[in-house]
Amino acid sequence: MAVQRRLVVGALTASSLLCVYILCVNLERPLSWSIVPLKHFHGFTQEVSSSSRDSEEPLDRKSNSDQWTNPPPAFNFHPELTVLPEHTRATQNPTLKTQTSTAAGHKPAENNVLDVSKSTSRSDGVDKTRTSTKGPALKPQQPTQAARPTEPPFIGDTYMSEDIQPQTDCQGSIQRRVTETEFGGRFLEHIPVLQWAKHVTREQHQRLSRYPGAHGWGGVDYKTLVETLSVLNSSANWQMLDDWKDRSNKSAINECIRCAVVGNGGILKDSKKGKEIDAHHYVFRTNGAIIKGFEQDVGSRTTHYTFSTNTLMNSMRSYAGLGYRGPPLSKETRYVFLPDHDRDYLLMKAAATHTPVERGPERGKDPSKYFGEDVSAEKLKMYHPDFIRYLRNRFLRSNALKTRYKDIYRPSTGAVMLLAALHTCNKVSAYGFMTPDYKNYSDHYYDSNYHPVGFFINHDLRMEMNLWQQLHQAGLIQLYMHK
Repeated sequence: MAVQRRLVVGALTASSLLCVYILCVNLERPLSWSIVPLKHFHGFTQEVSSSSRDSEEPLDRKSNSDQWTNPPPAFNFHPELTVLPEHTRATQNPTLKTQTSTAAGHKPAENNVLDVSKSTSRSDGVDKTRTSTKGPALKPQQPTQAARPTEPPFIGDTYMSEDIQPQTDCQGSIQRRVTETEFGGRFLEHIPVLQWAKHVTREQHQRLSRYPGAHGWGGVDYKTLVETLSVLNSSANWQMLDDWKDRSNKSAINECIRCAVVGNGGILKDSKKGKEIDAHHYVFRTNGAIIKGFEQDVGSRTTHYTFSTNTLMNSMRSYAGLGYRGPPLSKETRYVFLPDHDRDYLLMKAAATHTPVERGPERGKDPSKYFGEDVSAEKLKMYHPDFIRYLRNRFLRSNALKTRYKDIYRPSTGAVMLLAALHTCNKVSAYGFMTPDYKNYSDHYYDSNYHPVGFFINHDLRMEMNLWQQLHQAGLIQLYMHK
């Protein structure tokens, strides 16, 4: 019996050891839901500031799904934060198989729309007829190439085209040099940057209603579009730099238009770049651009202020305690709307007509509270949705487009502002934008204490940071970086 007991105990011990061994082997295998470092996925970095920076903190991601577990939380209001709609949270979208940036020769993804502009530099002639209110000539509708089978319809890499003559004969302009760089195949010389009265037609509404958010007119009814864009009916509304003739030395037709584009990044703190920024012909700013008390570092002038209604309201909530009271107010300041929703069109109309906002989240609000008592329709501009979609498709084509969050992804407001300057100015200097050493600086230049950058789901800051480096190396922008 003793021998039998020893055999039974030995068998049980051996079985236990075998089970432990099998368990250990299984634990050593990679799990299907293992954490993937964020640096391998460009689609889910989000700016908490109107500058452009990024985080390397990992997020949980299922390896067999495009669904992220949860976006990182927002700890306070933020200009760029987009709340994910319920219907978007519940919807799975097809995987996008195209690459993150559109190469030369990229085929459009829709039929029966306006022809894609040729990727060549602008003509050399000097524009001498800028007083006309008729606007640039729209090119006739032409058939387009067939859609690529791997390209989902929401991409829509086909755009309105219009003939806009250059305002100067600057020999070293971005538009002349871009064809000699890696960006030549992406750059469309005839893409409309701004939308105005002549753009809204039944045909265009039908075409652009396919695209949601900033990329089209999806969710915006035709009546609202007509009522809003009808007030943008002068040359000042389709020209970004509408007062160039008044600023320029009329005897120097070869003068180059120099623009400073200013983000709100902490890299600008103690930079002493204020005078240099103000010395440009035009100065672009965005979102919570606090100037008072920081003039030595960021300058004092603002000629173009870019925002969406959402980012404007969030900025006023987030940065009121730091001194932000609203958009800069000056005679030279123009207000450039980035339309994300119909609320942008409603605020635009109210500002142009000096009437309260008629409906929506801003219902009853007085637009003079934001833009001053003397704001006029000539001081208001609005980005064209084709331009925003073009920037997303050809410059910032993130992996976010492979996921269910594709409808809320767009270039950050600061990125739109900088790339708009690239398409309208002859020379561009960028300050306060994300650089590879971003962790050395606080979130904003006006932070009293160090705050790391937070990230959300609807922008891709790492891709933006890489783009700024590429544009700088190509000589198309001059990016401020600490030595």
